[in-house]
Amino acid sequence: MTIRYWARPIEETALKELRVRDDAGRECVPYRDDEGGAPLRCCLRASGAGERIALVSYAPLRRWAAGTGTDPGAYDEQGPVFIHAEPCGGPGEGGGYPLARPGVQRTARRYDARGHILGGRVLDLGEDPDGVVERALDEAFAEPGVALVHVRAAEFGCFLFEVRRPDFSPAGV
Repeated sequence: MTIRYWARPIEETALKELRVRDDAGRECVPYRDDEGGAPLRCCLRASGAGERIALVSYAPLRRWAAGTGTDPGAYDEQGPVFIHAEPCGGPGEGGGYPLARPGVQRTARRYDARGHILGGRVLDLGEDPDGVVERALDEAFAEPGVALVHVRAAEFGCFLFEVRRPDFSPAGV
């Protein structure tokens, strides 16, 4: 399967800031992940046992809106995400959508160019996780008003990654 959409990790500028102080204003407190398996948003993979990581509060829509000059209003939210404690180089070359495993559920939330939510849906990834995510993104971007989609963990609502409309431009927002 050829993946048509780019799952965006947290941008390096934001990671640099989050490694000092998170979006809730708290100091970053790195620790050694003895078990591994934490969903890292900097490189879009699960952590390995022994890696130094941090759990920080992140406001993805707020940061996107600041870059586009919009105001998401009440749709601005922040929540916990795991990142490497030090720069990691970002996602490696790989196929498929990050953190999409058979049998888990995800949500795909759709946002317009103002950062306002247009809806979303729960995705049961079943035995074809990449195919389910791909079809959900096709469906979302078939709506002309959708500027970006946030993929989240259904059970906790945690932000996993963002996908932007391939032809989106903030001009005229």
